[in-house]
This record gives sequence, structure tokens and C-alpha cells, in this order.
Amino acid sequence: MSTRGLRILLVSHYYPPHLGGIENVVHREARGLAAQGAHVTVLTSGDRSSVTVEDGVRVVRVAAWNGAERRAGVPFPLFSPALLTTALRLARRADAVHVHDCLYLSSWAAGLAARLTRTPYVLTQHVAVVEHPSALVQAVQRAVYGAAGRALLRGARSVFTLNASVARFVRAHGAPEHRTRHLANGVDAERFRPAASAAERAALRERFGLPADRVLVLFAGRLVPKKGYDLLLAAHTPDAGYDLVFSGSGDTAALAGRPGVHWLGALAQEDVADAYRACDVFALPSTAEGFPLTVQEAMASGLPLVTTDDPGYAPYALDRDRVSLLPRETPALAAALRALAADPERRVLMGAYSRAYAEKSFAWDDHVQTLLAHYRGEAPR
Repeated sequence: MSTRGLRILLVSHYYPPHLGGIENVVHREARGLAAQGAHVTVLTSGDRSSVTVEDGVRVVRVAAWNGAERRAGVPFPLFSPALLTTALRLARRADAVHVHDCLYLSSWAAGLAARLTRTPYVLTQHVAVVEHPSALVQAVQRAVYGAAGRALLRGARSVFTLNASVARFVRAHGAPEHRTRHLANGVDAERFRPAASAAERAALRERFGLPADRVLVLFAGRLVPKKGYDLLLAAHTPDAGYDLVFSGSGDTAALAGRPGVHWLGALAQEDVADAYRACDVFALPSTAEGFPLTVQEAMASGLPLVTTDDPGYAPYALDRDRVSLLPRETPALAAALRALAADPERRVLMGAYSRAYAEKSFAWDDHVQTLLAHYRGEAPR
């Protein structure tokens, strides 16, 4: 089956302009597939039901209530009853369905629709059970993955995972080992690039209202405990030799009034790319996230990387002399950031490694070609 004319249904609980890692991945996949000649439809949530064409992609939004995210930080839209009938209609017209994460109502509806219409589907599982302060939220996640999630994983033609921890998780929940594949997300290496000059970096700092003469450590993501923003705050002191820069929404009150701490707000993708270029180091002491898209963006932007030493990173074979992989502990984080702030030569070496690694390993064209082979049933088993 040729790519041109192939009909693909991508399914994600959120899609831009909603901000987040999964929706950004789906957006980039959709555009890449469309550029290869596929007819791409995205099924997602919206404040109201609508059908639009965006970047050559048909986007079908089903009305959903998003109060759980607004009130409790739980990204779980509750769809209108039209979700299942819409999923059935779209799956019937598709040659393949691609479901992103098996936790959400949109995923369950799409998986059921694919089975009822006998349309093959693949699934990308981005994370395992996410840590949350609420015991109820934790229990609900485990119950969902043990029931609906298990059914989705068992029935998928292929299950893509982003790291070794998630690969173990999906196999433990029913995904056959011979159908499980490691597939890194791609990154736009033209949008996310190093600053071309000191003058460009200085202009960006002025634009964002950031100090011109300080080492800047950037955190990009939601300000929630699993991302580790609180660990960065705890590790930082006024004499640390660097300032912290935060981009994202969430517990912004925790940032207020702290010396050497700057908040840029929740930025659009093009502005996030500029924020990377304005800064000197990227730090993300998160937990249970796979290989976060922000890490890939930071590496493509040529920033030294400081992140959690997650055993799930093993498939990426990162050079530990050029990437700081740390215990998720405040003292280790504080020591690493202080040392980097005081060592500009090491920052240059680490940044060069980041950029070279991203160019080699995170090419979107390779990612899209892998997807197409699995959609067509041509990938080796």
C-alpha cells in the first residue's frame, strides 16, 4: 500500500492549542504524515464540537468538560456521548488508527471503534502510572490500566514506547513483547536550535525581561510535583551562581518573591524555542515521564542537560560525561547546577553534545517513516 492516499486516524485526548507534550507530538506526527501524502484526521477534545482543517490535517473535536484539569491538575477531559459514534464513523473510513496513551476516554472509544470496524490500530504509550499526591488519582490510574488499558495494549498491531520503564510497564499490562517497539519522538531541529550569536541571546533575554549577566537555568513544563520544579526551588540559593527561569502553568505562587527566580508564563511553541536560546542550562528533575519532549527540545537547542537518572533512559545510550543524570535529590541537584554555573567550558562541551545527539537521533522524518511502515503492516516483526 502506498503512502499517498493512506487514511490515518490519530487519537489524542488533547491537541494544540492546548499545551502539553503528547499533543505536541501528535501535532508533529499529523503534519509529517500529511506531508508524505497521507490523509490525516485527528480525533480530540474541545470546548465544543467542531471540524476544522489545520496545516493540511482534518481536526475533529468532540465537546468535552475539562474541569478536572482546571480544578485538580488532572488532564482527563470528560467527553460528550457523541465520542463513540464519532470514533466509529472515523475508524470506518480509516486504513489505520493510531491511539496515543491508553488512559483516556478518547483512547478507549477509538480502540473499541477500531475493533468493531476491524481497522488495525497501533498505540503509543507515553508514560506508566504517574505519581500524584492524591491516593484516589493513583488508584484510578491503576484500575484503568488494569482493565481498559490492558485490552487496548493486547489488541494493538504495534505498541510504541519511549523508554525502557514504559516498555516494561506495557508488557506487564498485556502488550505482547514481539509487538513492542522503542520509538523516540522527533524534534524540529530548525525551530529548536542554538542561539546563532551572543547578540541573539542578549536580545532574547531583553525581550523576556531576563538578566543579561547571569547564568540562566531553564525549566519548561507544568509546575506540578512530578516535574520536580519544587526540587529546583529547594536547590537554589541566592549565592548559587545562577538564576532559575520557569516556563509553564501550575503552582506559580511558589515562585513569587524569590530572588533569582523568573517566570515567563505558559508560552507558545515558538516562544518556548526562544526561551531555550535565551538560557544556558536545561534542568528537569522529573519522575516517571518516559523521555520528555522538553528534554529533546532542549538538546536540539544545544543546552547542557541536567535531569533524573531514570533507568528507563537506557535505550538512548546517553554519554554520562556529557549529560548530568542525577538522583532525584536536592543536594545532588544543587551541587550539579552550581558546578555547571561555574564552568563555562563544560557547558559548551555538553551543549555541543546535546545538539549533535538530537540531530542524529530525533529526526522527525525517520519517526514518520517508521509509523508508516507499521500502519501498512510492513514493519518487521
